[in-house]
Amino acid sequence: MVPNLEFRRMQADDLDRVVALEQNAFSHPWTRKLYVDALSSYECWMMFAGKQHVGHGVISQIVDEAHLLNIAIAVEQQGKGLGLQLLEHLMQRASARGCVECFLELRASNTAAYRLYERFGFNEIGRRRDYYPALNGHEDALVMACALFADA
Repeated sequence: MVPNLEFRRMQADDLDRVVALEQNAFSHPWTRKLYVDALSSYECWMMFAGKQHVGHGVISQIVDEAHLLNIAIAVEQQGKGLGLQLLEHLMQRASARGCVECFLELRASNTAAYRLYERFGFNEIGRRRDYYPALNGHEDALVMACALFADA
């Protein structure tokens, strides 16, 4: 785990670094337009180690359900426990807003993310065939869900 992490809401002037991290981390990154739209519709969070942007995430809420739309950790920072710390922050935010459950989709081939979500308490509840674009066609999405608990 990396000490001294800070979280803050994403702002429009963060988008250059957010898009750059996405392009480095994913084969099919979110676009700048998706983030512009997300800023006005969802909770978008930045994670910093000191002054360095090391990750970000996006969650939506519909009544008492949260949906983890995106989570990204800088490639050079992966494997240090930052993904779990970012996920914990996002789930705490969802819980504080009254969400009792969270859903997400991930690429079937993304075993590192699957292990992260499983470690947090997510369970696989379904599969969406050919959901994600892939380099050679499409790839299935695994659907996962997790119960959230109110802060004590």
